[in-house]
Amino acid sequence: MNNPYEVLGIRKGASKEEIKAAYRELVKKYHPDKYQGNPLYRLAEEKLREINEAYEYLMKDGGGASWRSEPREHSKSSDEMTADMTAVRRAINRGDILSAERMLNRSGVRNGEWFFLSSMVQFKKGWYNEAVGNLQTAVSMEPDNMEYRGAMNNVMTRSNGYQTNAYRKGYDSSSQMCRLMQCYCCADMLCDCI
Repeated sequence: MNNPYEVLGIRKGASKEEIKAAYRELVKKYHPDKYQGNPLYRLAEEKLREINEAYEYLMKDGGGASWRSEPREHSKSSDEMTADMTAVRRAINRGDILSAERMLNRSGVRNGEWFFLSSMVQFKKGWYNEAVGNLQTAVSMEPDNMEYRGAMNNVMTRSNGYQTNAYRKGYDSSSQMCRLMQCYCCADMLCDCI
């Protein structure tokens, strides 16, 4: 768990009233209901979970006097998380989408890399809208990551091109063939294994 004081934006040793006030403000700001239909929905959900965890910890501990910044034994190190995401990438490149999805679902981390890889899995499964949403979340979480930005630009460029061609040829943009072609091209662009 991250430092609960930092999560709630309060000083160490804050009173219960200060903790409650900070908690209420953050819940208003990050409540997922405010982000319905927004690509940041999952990020808000994760942030709210972190806020709730910090609040419960501080309230149960009587102000968190015993909180220490050392990681707990059950939390994964950065190297372990990187290894997990590398294993997910390998599974995607092998075409083993089911294994990649299982590994992502077991991961307790929901960082930019997780959302990016999740979007790749969703593209492979043909879930275009979900994939774009997760890719947008990855870019918003790590705006300086050129891999994520490049993938987003390619997805949007290709998506617009296929829709334009479909309209010119008289196809309905929601037709199954057009949608399948979009998903195939996006998946091919994200993972060079097709």
